[in-house]
Amino acid sequence: MSQRILIIGAHPDDCEYRCGGVAAMWRSQGDVVRFVSLTDGRSGHHEMAPDALVTRRRVEAATASDIIGAESLVLDIPDGHLEATLANRLKVIRVIREFKPDLVITNRPNDYHADHRYTAQLVQDASFLLVVPSIVPEVPALQQMPVITYFWDAFQKPSPFHADVAVGIDDFYEIKIRQLAAHESQFFEWLPWLDRKLEDIPSGSEERLNWLKVYFEWQHPLSIADDVRDALAIRYGEAGARSIHQAEAFELCEYGHQVTARELDAMFP
Repeated sequence: MSQRILIIGAHPDDCEYRCGGVAAMWRSQGDVVRFVSLTDGRSGHHEMAPDALVTRRRVEAATASDIIGAESLVLDIPDGHLEATLANRLKVIRVIREFKPDLVITNRPNDYHADHRYTAQLVQDASFLLVVPSIVPEVPALQQMPVITYFWDAFQKPSPFHADVAVGIDDFYEIKIRQLAAHESQFFEWLPWLDRKLEDIPSGSEERLNWLKVYFEWQHPLSIADDVRDALAIRYGEAGARSIHQAEAFELCEYGHQVTARELDAMFP
């Protein structure tokens, strides 16, 4: 039986950046995947006007999700203005209930970006209320809270990331890079501008893909695979774990439906 996977980020490229490889793996085995951005991405550029950027980023998000046959949803909350308000909590409850996920993936609460932190907070605040019929009564309550996990991150305070599941994505890394490349406004304009690397961007499409691989690894001086090697060894054995170069990892949230380690591992490809 196919699973329903809801990946909730703060911005239109967050889902692909943190778990585009695993999302592609899920789709390859017939699972249903939806990428959700809680904000409209209007602030993520050094030159474009906000309204024009919103339109562009919605198209980019749809293009990126189409690469693996996933669904895309971008909400209209202004980028950089996300807060854990009651109104936004109700929006998140609607989004989750309407999709009826088995698994929700989102940010951890400690992160450099306020939008990321409040995304995590909103999903946490929504979790129990998903099964409460009198809250958002126009959308039927779920019979059971979904399992909720967090994306990998490198932040250490107040607590470091703990990899409950780590997945090798070497065979799907090229697809992940193609998903990121679909967000042209971000990975070939805005983020290189922030990192003072804009002049390094090549013009050809293949050259850009190769450059983006190098750029992604430059952003992860301690690779995700190296950071979660012990968790990879649990899944693939010591020898298998050593052979993995690219990985994505996830931490179980205490607020969602609780499952055993074996059950959680079985939900991932």
